[in-house]
Amino acid sequence: MSNTTDGICVLTLAGEIDHHTGVELRQALDVPDGVRPRIVVDLGRVTFMDSSGINIFIAAHHATSEAGGWLRLAAPTASVMRTLQIVGVDTVIDCRETLTRALSN
Repeated sequence: MSNTTDGICVLTLAGEIDHHTGVELRQALDVPDGVRPRIVVDLGRVTFMDSSGINIFIAAHHATSEAGGWLRLAAPTASVMRTLQIVGVDTVIDCRETLTRALSN
């Protein structure tokens, strides 16, 4: 599910992020030409994420940065945060404890 709050696209995910769901996520994170994207991905209801999700988020981070915008990950569950930390994504992509914090400067 996607909505916009104060010009920030909020993408709310639930369930698993893996090679079966990755195509939809990649499409949802596509950056249109000429847009300066500000995207928050709410991970509060994601129960599992494999390397497919990691790769999609890294690619989306690069695309949003190149377009002059940003990507933030919000409210990752403990298991998802552990995955992000193991591969070091939390040091590359801004990860915030709550959706509210991710929406603030």
